[in-house]
Parts: sequence; structure tokens; C-alpha cells
Amino acid sequence: MGASVRRWIAFFAIAFSVVVVDQLTKAYVVANYPLNEPVQVIGDWLRIWYIHNSGAVLGLFAHQAGLFAMATLAIIVVIVWFHGRTAASGGWIATVALALLFGGAVGNLIDRLRLDHVVDFVDMGIGGWRFYTYNVADACVTTAILLLLLLALVPGIARRFGGTEPAGAAAPAGAAGPAGAARPVGSAEGGPGQAGEAPHASGADGAPGPSGE
Repeated sequence: MGASVRRWIAFFAIAFSVVVVDQLTKAYVVANYPLNEPVQVIGDWLRIWYIHNSGAVLGLFAHQAGLFAMATLAIIVVIVWFHGRTAASGGWIATVALALLFGGAVGNLIDRLRLDHVVDFVDMGIGGWRFYTYNVADACVTTAILLLLLLALVPGIARRFGGTEPAGAAAPAGAAGPAGAARPVGSAEGGPGQAGEAPHASGADGAPGPSGE
């Protein structure tokens, strides 16, 4: 099985897992927690606060589920296309990031199509300083964006996780150098009959010096 096939299998497996976990956690919260009533988990630092989000991130553009659904479908198509273009160069980091992005987009899209809103329930903060309420899909999307930023800011990291060498990168050590460069005695590039010969002085251009001088 080729590397490209493995990455596509991993891509859809991760995305599917995100959608399943996202929908299961939302179903559990809807069935077990009251709407619009925060429940403490770790004091005020972490609470379960089940709300209906009819907007986008941070509640912007409320009551536009149809518009968001169409935009999300377009984004999903772009994610799949982008993975096909960048999986080889971006390596496994790109595959994981785009799979998280894909799964998160699908998870919230299901909510909008089924419920006309997104179920959010994780509330974090200190006192009156609160992060926006989110869900598993949102967390995966945020993680994906951070990973993609990492790839953009530190391009060399992709090679450590299966990415390809960027175009124009330096040749590896030991590659043939320019004409006249010194080479190890007895290397494979030497002509016939050189193997096993004793080393002798050479001139600046690599030609043998006169013997007996």
C-alpha cells in the first residue's frame, strides 16, 4: 500500500472519528444537562453550559443556518482538494490537521442541517473572563488551524513527519561536487585500475604530480 493511500485512509478515519465523538458528546449533553444553565465541573474554570448557537464562531451572524451550511459544504470540498495537493509535501502533520478540520466542519454542519443551530457546551475561563463556549468540533478546528500555522511558520518540520524535501533544498552530504573537487582515494568515481593503489601527491587540479621529485 502506497504512502498516498495510507494518508487518505488516515485522513477519512480521523475525520470520521471526530464526527462520531462530536455527535455523541452533543447527544449526551442534550440528554443530561439543562439548557442555558451552567454546571460546574472544576469550579468556575471549567463548566458544562449547554447552549444553542445559531451563529458562527463567537455567535456572529445569528440565524443564518442555510448560509453557513452552503459555506461549510464549499469548505469541505476545498479541504479534500487541498489534502490531495499537499499531503505529500506536508506529511502526516498536514493529513492530521486537514482531517481534524474536515471532521469539525462536518460535525457542526450536521447540527445546522438537523437543528438549525449548533450545540455548544464547554465553557472555560476565570471569573468574568470567559473563553467562547465551544464543542468537540470547534476544538478540532482550532487544533487544525494551529497545526497548519506551525507548518507555515516552520516548513522544515514537515520533513520530520513524512513530508518531502522542498524544491531547491541543499544536496545531501556526499553528493558529487564540482569538477576538480577532492574525492576520497579509491572512490567509485575513479577510473579502472585505481583500486588498491597507494596514494600519491596530487597537484591543485587533481592530476598526479611527477614522481621522484
